[in-house]
Parts: sequence; structure tokens; C-alpha cells
Amino acid sequence: MHAGCYAGIPNADLVAVMDVRSEAAQELAGKHGAKPYSDFDRMLTETRPDVVDVCCPTPWHVDYVCTAAERAGELGLRGISTEKPMARTQADCERMIAAADQAGVTLFVAHVLRFFPEFLAAKRAVESGEVGQPAAIRTRRGGPMPRGWEDWYAKSEMSGGCILDLIIHDFDWLRWTFGEVERVYACGLNGRQLPAFDYGLVTLRFTSGAICHVEGTWADPGGFKVGIEIAGDAGLLEYNFNQPSGTPFRMALYGGDGPRANVVVPESPTDYNPYQAELQHFIDSLEQGVKPSISPQDGLEAVRIGLAAIESIETGKPVTLQA
Repeated sequence: MHAGCYAGIPNADLVAVMDVRSEAAQELAGKHGAKPYSDFDRMLTETRPDVVDVCCPTPWHVDYVCTAAERAGELGLRGISTEKPMARTQADCERMIAAADQAGVTLFVAHVLRFFPEFLAAKRAVESGEVGQPAAIRTRRGGPMPRGWEDWYAKSEMSGGCILDLIIHDFDWLRWTFGEVERVYACGLNGRQLPAFDYGLVTLRFTSGAICHVEGTWADPGGFKVGIEIAGDAGLLEYNFNQPSGTPFRMALYGGDGPRANVVVPESPTDYNPYQAELQHFIDSLEQGVKPSISPQDGLEAVRIGLAAIESIETGKPVTLQA
């Protein structure tokens, strides 16, 4: 997805693709006229990129980001983008932030939900007061369990399950829209050794007093679905998409291997590509010498919410987030 987006950004050129699986690097690089690599240091040395974009499984974000930051001065590296979640642990997030700060390089966390027009419209409706003072919010996101390299999504110690990998989208957008979270309570299957399924229901209390229920599932065989509901003292905003319209009753059953074959990439129902808009924003920010709209601290805070939810599942108790 990111490689294709860079191909459509006028002020960006994809010069190299690195993957520890050399055949995967060759395949993707070949599609975009880039050079394939299976060694990260060699890629940095030979191509001297302006930007590094880290899209590997979550546990390795920290190593690639810190290696790139440590070599930024030597290479003239200007920016590093990393996919969400920023890292698997808070300590790794903090290490990434410190490495980027020390190197003087811009670190961008790719929370793409902020660039989806539906979620932008919902945020604007809240900010403009259309629904009044928000009191109760619900979000729902999910589909079948995705598959990746060595089925790493199913390994909670690597992915953090649907809590940290999937609904971290919502954690970031909710914090961006409604402010800081003070308390987290959750229940779910995280770490229950169910490799084909995961589910989580997280309750967030914001410092404003608003409460949100965030539902995430990797147990829906009916395809990827997303929904938002925002109730305020002046009205209700509700939005559901990626669902069949005009179908009063629909049944989806498990069976076969089809639904789980690929990682689902959420799509916007418009021609607008949120992923390209996100990366265009990052590139433009670097060229203009301004900070991107998503800070490393934003990435860290979303991870903190996710980790608090996992802790709550494990302990059965609410977790208070310290400011």
C-alpha cells in the first residue's frame, strides 16, 4: 500500500525496498522500479534515502527506527515514518522518541484514520458542536483474523492482538477528537491461545467525563466492518460503512480458508486515498520544515491506552492512566 502511494506522490521517489525475504523485496521493488535489498544497513549505505518508512511487524519497529536515526547524520536522513502501533511496549516507544530527538530527525507515526474523510467529518461535527456535549461514544472495527509472516498477528506477545494492532486506530482517533483518557477497563480474548480468533471490548473514560466503548474483533467471518456512534446532549451522530446496504438479514458462516487469507486494508468509499494523503502530508511537512500533525507522543499515547486495556483484561481491573 505505501509503495503504491509513493508512486503517486509527485515530490517522492521510491528508491529501495528492503525485506528480510529477498523474494518479497524483489517482487515489490520490481513493480516500482526500485532496488531490492534484504539487508537494512546495506540499503541505507547504498541509497542514502531522505526518508525511511517502516512497515514491518510491530516488534521490529524499534530496531529499524533507531538504526535509521543513529545513521541520520551520516546519511542526511530527514524523516522516519513507522506504521502503527508505534511499538509493542512503552519502553520501545520511548527509545524511538529519544533516538529521533537525539538525531534531530522527524519521526512520524502513521495513524491513517485521521486522514479518512468519514472520521475527519465526525471530528469536525464534534468540534463544531453539532451533537452538543459528547457523553457516550461507540466505535466498532474488525473482520476475520488477518494472516501475516509466520502468522504473527495470532501471537499476542508480538502483535498485542486486536487490542493493540487493530483498535489502536480508534484509540488514536478518539484521543485526537475527545481529549485525554484517564481510565481504561477492558475484557477480551487477548492471550487466550485462540489462534484463529480475537476479540476485545474496551471502555474509556475521558477527562471530559465522556465514556466510549471500543469494540474490536478478529472473529467476524462476514468481512471488514467499521462503525461510529457519538451521542451528545444535542443529538446523535452515527456512521457505518463497509457493510452491504439494503440487506435486512445477512448470515456469514465460518468455513474454508478464504476470509482469513490476507490482511484487510480498510478502504474509503470515495476515490480519495487516505494512505496517500497521510504520506503526502508527511513528505510535505519535511519539505516545508514543519512538524507533521501526528507527533511521536501521539503514537506513544495510543500504545499506552492499548497496553492499559491489555493489562485490564489480564487483571480484571480498571487501569488509571497517569498524566
